[in-house]
Parts: sequence; structure tokens; C-alpha cells
Amino acid sequence: MRLDDLILETRGLTKEFRGFTAVQGVGLQIRRGTIHALIGPNGAGKTTVFNVITGVYCPTQGSITFEGRTISGMKANRIACGGITRTFQNIRLFSRLSCLDNVCVATHPHHKAGLTAAVFRTPAFEKDEKALKAEAMAMLEVLGLAEHAHEPATSLAYGQQRRLEIARALAGEPRLLLLDEPAAGLNPQESDELMHLIQDIRRKFQLTILLIEHDMKVVMGICERIAVLDYGIKIAEGRPDEIRADPKVIEAYLGEETPA
Repeated sequence: MRLDDLILETRGLTKEFRGFTAVQGVGLQIRRGTIHALIGPNGAGKTTVFNVITGVYCPTQGSITFEGRTISGMKANRIACGGITRTFQNIRLFSRLSCLDNVCVATHPHHKAGLTAAVFRTPAFEKDEKALKAEAMAMLEVLGLAEHAHEPATSLAYGQQRRLEIARALAGEPRLLLLDEPAAGLNPQESDELMHLIQDIRRKFQLTILLIEHDMKVVMGICERIAVLDYGIKIAEGRPDEIRADPKVIEAYLGEETPA
């Protein structure tokens, strides 16, 4: 694989918490434009990997490179503004804000007008604010939520709240989107719709997507590459058909071969 094909690479990624090693020596190579999955049993360290990549935690050891630049230990806001945004395993919406305002929050780092313009609400600021609201509305339309724009986020059904989180992450203008269990709590029809949605946003926004997911139909259906963690260690990586048949993965996680 050529280096310029990689959008994200981790080498020897390790995270310890007071003597407990949550992630140990994890190496990932995420190719630009792909949908890549990180799977494994509960407690395997998947979300910890996401948290280290996105700056929630500093790695104890190892390096993270995004588009050729080292981002290890960088603050979360700088990483987000630099092109990596995410959703969370547990939905984290601003419950008192409307759906539109939830998405607008993610557009604020892209304001062109400065602090003085914001304080005095100059014409330049008002123009910028209007453009960003239009952008946020466009994200809601892509996610099928435009009709709920002015409703409180908590009024949405669970599956719609998952979509709102994705809309907010997209509003941050990422080049790499991290989705933490996007199908959690969804019924089979919603999971099928999610599969199509993820593929659509990858094409529409020319994204690379790294996702954590337990729904193997979703993982095997849309991902080109899959990495498997067990007890914080990467035990396998490959194409869906390779992972489905890997004895170590079957023993540690799948239990039996997953149907195609």
C-alpha cells in the first residue's frame, strides 16, 4: 500500500489506565475513501482506540498519523477542526437545543467572522451565520431530518437521534468520520437503512469512515476492511470474507461463521 493512500495510521498504539492496559500495540492502516470496521467483544478496547485517535485520551505509547501529520497527544478540538469528527456510543445531543441548533454547534469552528464581529453582530457576521445555518439545514436534509429542524433533539425517536449525531459530525466538515456503534438499538429495518445511509454519505462527501459495530450484517455488508480487537490487542485484520473464516476471530468473538 502506498503511503499517500493512507489517511490514518496508528503504530504501536497503547493506552494504560493506572496499570491497566486497555489497548496494547495496536497498528491500523486506514486507506483513503474506504469504510473500515473495528470489531471485537465488549471491553476489547475499541472505544478507547477512538478516544485516543480523537484526542480524548493521550496515548501512553505509539503514534497516530493523519494525512501524513502526527496528531498523537493533540487536543480534541484541534483534531476535530483538522478533519476527524465522530459520534459516540452513548448519544450525546444537547437536549435543550433544536435539531438545527445541535448541528449548528458543529459549524461554529468554521466561522469566518472574528470575535469582534460576533460581539457586535456585524453584517459580515450575520451573513456568515446565515450561511452556516443553511449548511446545517442541508445536513439535516441529507439525514432525512429536515422536517424536524426546529423540534427539540429529545423529541426524536431513538434511531433519528442516531442520525442527528451523524449530521452534527458531518457538519464539522470531516475527511475521516468515526462512528461508534451507529446501529446500536436500531431495529432490522433501521439497520438496513443505516447501511445505505453510510454508503451514501461516503460517496456524497468523499469520506473515509472508521466504525465500531456489533451488528455483523452491517459490518460485513458495507466494510472493505475489518480489524478485530480482543483484550486490547489486534488479533486479525482483513477483508470481510477473511475475518468471517478466521479461527481466532470465531473463537474470540463471532462464535461461529457469520452467514454472508
